[in-house]
Amino acid sequence: MQYNTQREHRVQKKSMSGISCHTCENLGCLMKKNIASDVVSEFTHEKTDLNCKKGQQFIMEGAPVNGLFFILKGKVKVFRTGINGREQIVRFAKEGEIIGHRGFGTAEYYSISAIALEDTTLCYFSKNLLQEVLKKDAKFTYDLMLFYANELNKSEAKVKSISQMTVRERVIDTLLYVIRKFGQVNGVINIFLSRKEYADYAGTTEEQVIRVLSALKKENLIIAKGKRIGIPDINLLKKEISEHNFYLDT
Repeated sequence: MQYNTQREHRVQKKSMSGISCHTCENLGCLMKKNIASDVVSEFTHEKTDLNCKKGQQFIMEGAPVNGLFFILKGKVKVFRTGINGREQIVRFAKEGEIIGHRGFGTAEYYSISAIALEDTTLCYFSKNLLQEVLKKDAKFTYDLMLFYANELNKSEAKVKSISQMTVRERVIDTLLYVIRKFGQVNGVINIFLSRKEYADYAGTTEEQVIRVLSALKKENLIIAKGKRIGIPDINLLKKEISEHNFYLDT
């Protein structure tokens, strides 16, 4: 297999060695949901497992689309280049989620980049093999269609909400999104993100994020343990943006 960029040569590839879709515990994964299909089951044996170290980039924006990545274990940041080269985080992803689907199909190049936020294991399925399965298995094709429809709804809702939210509300919504995605452990959100990463997702600046977080801390809506953030009462924080109906649940 050829990687998309020179930076990707550091990603370690390994053959199937017990990491099977049949025994995988990611029940929300599209492959796992369709593993009872003989067509899908046979196809999953053709996947490649990739190990990425924390901070490694495995998709480069503008690189040729060769296939899809499914997260077996770990956390990933998906982003694209915005105005003046500024990084715009599209979403965060965890176990069972798909990376690179926006470029799958008719697109020739990835419109996003992806970096591992921690040591991550990916299941890679080539574009050609996926297309063969889609032609043979109607249920798998239907499930993928529903997945794309859901992603489109989330994307449209996000654009609508961002246009109506203040900076404070966007930062609060980002905190709620991250905690929905990763949960809390020992009183703090179960992922470390920099203030800049919060800003790049919320569509604001690092300085504004710092000011909002400081205000939320004084109001006892969040706590800070070192550089990590915790939310003692999620429902109380939700009330701050209740009029927006939490559209950014992506």
